[in-house]
Amino acid sequence: MRVGIATDHGGFGLKEELLAHLRAAGHEVVDFGAHGLNPGDDYPDFVIPLARAVAAGTVERGVAVCGSGVGASVCANKIPGVRAGLVHDHYSARQGVEDDHMNIICMGARTIGPFAAWDLVETFLGAEFSQAERHLRRLGKVASLEPEVISDRRGAGTTPRKT
Repeated sequence: MRVGIATDHGGFGLKEELLAHLRAAGHEVVDFGAHGLNPGDDYPDFVIPLARAVAAGTVERGVAVCGSGVGASVCANKIPGVRAGLVHDHYSARQGVEDDHMNIICMGARTIGPFAAWDLVETFLGAEFSQAERHLRRLGKVASLEPEVISDRRGAGTTPRKT
């Protein structure tokens, strides 16, 4: 699977560990950064490009890490087509994909250890959307809240269409 990963300084160490696990497991990984530990960086600078890539289909799924996971989740969910969830348990990692078609898992490096984080990423990546009618209906209602989008010229993401 082609997986994107992003973090700021708060999750840099965990991102590096997850990156190694993902590659060892045979995934093609796109690293959106941070590429070095910089206490002054900001998670939107890395999470937004990841979220745009997921929305555009450039990567199939994404992993976003920050200190708590909350900022990464809030940020990613601002991009139309993204369904990001803050996950710290196996049930949510699986069910979020199966029922809610979650395409980005968000985690807090200061709230979860590297072994548990990898286990959750594996669960997230191994899950598949159920396509159940009730879940499609619910997702349609959620998607209706998003602005209409069009692909940008570079194909790197989505841009709101003004109506």
